[in-house]
Amino acid sequence: MKRFDKHIFICENKREENHPRGSCGTKNSSELTEKFKSRLKELGLNSMIRTNKAGCLDACEFGPTIVVYPEQTWYGGVKPEDIDEIINEHLINGRPVERLLIKDKRFNRDGE
Repeated sequence: MKRFDKHIFICENKREENHPRGSCGTKNSSELTEKFKSRLKELGLNSMIRTNKAGCLDACEFGPTIVVYPEQTWYGGVKPEDIDEIINEHLINGRPVERLLIKDKRFNRDGE
């Protein structure tokens, strides 16, 4: 039996200031982690969906970056106000939030 249905990994990596690729950790990604955790707990979903802070996900220029497994859905530029939409649309109803998807083909499992 699997322990969790989904995992949300939120990059909290911090690069040096003025790094050309940017840094998720300097774009308030730790706030996203805490809000995801608290909302999932409030909704009673924290036993099925796990939120983890992550080191570098190698998508710095799209940050703050989130990836949801097992689907391998990559989100970029996520803000705290996007969290409820991601939870309701994607995590509960299985429909990724198109406007937040990273469109770069490197982050598409099928390379499309």
